[in-house]
Amino acid sequence: MTVGLSALGVFLLVGVILVVLVLAVIVIYNGLVRLRVEVKNAWAQIDVQLKRRHDLIPNLVETVKGYAAHERGTLEEVIQARSQAVAASGVPEKMQAEQQLTGALGRLMLLVEQYPDLKANQNFLALQEELTSTENKIGFARQFYNDTVMRYNTKIQTIPTNIVAGVGGFSQETFFEVQEAGEREAPQVKF
Repeated sequence: MTVGLSALGVFLLVGVILVVLVLAVIVIYNGLVRLRVEVKNAWAQIDVQLKRRHDLIPNLVETVKGYAAHERGTLEEVIQARSQAVAASGVPEKMQAEQQLTGALGRLMLLVEQYPDLKANQNFLALQEELTSTENKIGFARQFYNDTVMRYNTKIQTIPTNIVAGVGGFSQETFFEVQEAGEREAPQVKF
């Protein structure tokens, strides 16, 4: 007696294989959607801290302005950089604007070195502490964002996920990186 697959058996086998493939595509697609949402959430966390930073800067500038009125160039540079950072839209544009703002804030903090009375001012010290705390939170949020982007980008480049990603229109996200070598180091503020 020969054992063969009947037409019904072949049909069922093909049906099971198709169901498994469809389920695999659904699971992969949903995983990609979840990661894409995580990337957007991670960026939103950075955005919250950047807004906090933007809110602190005018108070800091006003405090410094009272002591260093003749240093208008540096103060105006900080104000201009803040305005550009607030107006920036999209991740790459915001990254660039924030890097410029970081540089301008670093120059402002170096300027403070020349004013001992300002360094002792309680309002300035409180604002500086808030800004330092916010900068730390931004750093942690950037790290979380970059970790999430790494997982997402890796996932959309690996087989078989890359096939679903290509068909589903998933594209790589941009890392939040510091571009200029001078901005890789925190400004030294000595009291």
